[in-house]
Amino acid sequence: MNRLFLFFTFACLASAEVHTLTLRQAIDLALKQSPDVILARLDQQKVAQNVNIARDPFVPKVFGGSGLAYTNGFPTSIDGAAPSIFQARTDMEIYNRPQRYQVAAARENERGAAIDVQSKQDDVAYRTALLYLDARQSGDNLAMARQQVEVLERVQSSVRARIAEGRALEIDNKRATVDVLRARQRVEAFSDDQVDAETNLALVLGFTPDDRVRPAEESLPVLQVSEPETALVGQALNNSNDVKRLESQMLVKGYEIRSYRSARLPQIDLVAQYALFATYNHFQDYFLKFQRSNGELGVSIKIPLLVGKASYAYAAQAEADEAKLRTQMAVTRGRITADTRKSYQDVRRAETARNVAQADLDLAREQVSVDLAQMQEGRVMLVQVEQARFIEDEKWLAFYDAEHALERARLALLKQTGTILAALK
Repeated sequence: MNRLFLFFTFACLASAEVHTLTLRQAIDLALKQSPDVILARLDQQKVAQNVNIARDPFVPKVFGGSGLAYTNGFPTSIDGAAPSIFQARTDMEIYNRPQRYQVAAARENERGAAIDVQSKQDDVAYRTALLYLDARQSGDNLAMARQQVEVLERVQSSVRARIAEGRALEIDNKRATVDVLRARQRVEAFSDDQVDAETNLALVLGFTPDDRVRPAEESLPVLQVSEPETALVGQALNNSNDVKRLESQMLVKGYEIRSYRSARLPQIDLVAQYALFATYNHFQDYFLKFQRSNGELGVSIKIPLLVGKASYAYAAQAEADEAKLRTQMAVTRGRITADTRKSYQDVRRAETARNVAQADLDLAREQVSVDLAQMQEGRVMLVQVEQARFIEDEKWLAFYDAEHALERARLALLKQTGTILAALK
């Protein structure tokens, strides 16, 4: 039983794979094989075919066949055509304003589908970058936590040596032991965080749940935000996919309204037909002049006289939908403005917090240098130096958290302004 369990465990571990990627490689891979992006592109392909469907009435179609039949007496028509050996006909719309507006609406829907793909790409790039930063921070935290365990273990050894010399109490050893246990617990927590972050990153890149994606050892691109707040708000409004999508939907509704209103306009269709008659039908016995090869080419004009009220009702419904879209547009622009300003403020607060964490870290590092110099002079014991190093490691963790929060805030602002892909690539 134990051998079987070990076999399955080994098989699962063997199937899992750790992919080490840079941030740019992760973004490119996410845009290529992310399920969300793939689904959006499939929807775009489906919507694009609606253009061909709407244009179909304006494309000539030719039908050929035979109307061959035996006649007895006067050669009557079959489905409106005389019996023939071979016949062909074609028809297409030449002037149909309602259908033309439907074609324009279909093309605008295709553009809206492209906007949806762009929106999905921005979302996937944003999520990938966040998960990449989370995985990188968890790795840094884990390395620092392991370093803290080594420092505290040295402190514990020093305390035990002092107890053996009679210069410390047993409670000091217990306190050092608790510190070591707490540090090891933190290592386990950071290790679990790293596994979760790397697994989630693998999933968003289209890998299996058994795979993991680990950030490569690289310098991440510096995400600077140097524009003033007003410029960022304008950039967000101009680049917003939500605004573009609503504008596209308003254009579609405009085409629908014009399509319904043009229902009273005449429609002109091209019609053409050719027929090759047989001689055994005795056409010559009933008509003064007979010829086997016959054709006709012309137009069919339809003028609506009474169209009813349905077209007006459909136009009124489309106008109501267009008014709703205008209201949604105003709400969306207001939300984007408020969100962009908040994101800008979050970046500024995160920069201040990072600067404070940096100053606190510099102070802790300087304290370690001072303690090392005093230890060489015999004024400070080793345990105090190790404790100072532990405090420095804590400040490093705080600095990592502040740096991580700043990068996340900058990413959120870049996504809000619609420039996240350009910044990450």
